[in-house]
Amino acid sequence: MSIFLLNSCDSEKNSQTSHNSDKMMIRISEIEILPEYVDEYLSILKEESKASVELEDGVISIYPMYHKENPTEIRILEIYADKKAYESHLETPHFKHYKTTTLKMVKSLKLVDMNAIDVETMPMIFKKIN
Repeated sequence: MSIFLLNSCDSEKNSQTSHNSDKMMIRISEIEILPEYVDEYLSILKEESKASVELEDGVISIYPMYHKENPTEIRILEIYADKKAYESHLETPHFKHYKTTTLKMVKSLKLVDMNAIDVETMPMIFKKIN
């Protein structure tokens, strides 16, 4: 069993939260957006990801990115403290707003569940962002 600490990037919270890496849920969402909706989709996704990280203790990361050569291809690194945190996330108003408003914009969606290889290094990644 591995345990590590993550510092919040929010200076107001500045407390440490302990997370059990064996229980973490890690996922990469692979999303393709219809070209005519890219700007609108990115705006909504940015709001949702920010709210998720700021408001939900169990959300460690919602890190959206797009392919440089094809901005209709979105990838989101999602890391949750555990499955319960993920399930709670799905019930939040900001996620429900994101899901319902972007449904018509999504051409394809694939959710890929992952396991961490080097859980000891993971906290250093987030610490360096500060």
